[in-house]
Amino acid sequence: MRKAKIKLTSTDHVILDEVCRQIKEIAEKTGVDISGPIPLPTKKLKVTVRRSPDGEGSSTFDRYTLTIHKRLIYIDADDRALRHITRIRIPDGVQIEIQI
Repeated sequence: MRKAKIKLTSTDHVILDEVCRQIKEIAEKTGVDISGPIPLPTKKLKVTVRRSPDGEGSSTFDRYTLTIHKRLIYIDADDRALRHITRIRIPDGVQIEIQI
């Protein structure tokens, strides 16, 4: 049977794990094989910005970081299971890619 690859990306790992749990529940209810969620390495984006825009005064900087969490799930490409997965309510801030 063919496999479907589901890649989830978010900046909030709690919401991401909740969506993964919902996908696992659907796989258990429909009886298809699932492997995952496999946590991929977390990406950290760092931006350093100067506080004073005009250059006067001491050199002070603000540092901002954004962490991006990723999960990978492999599931059998069953029509009924994939139909249920596409109906999941995906919260804002979570991106999902499904490849068959």
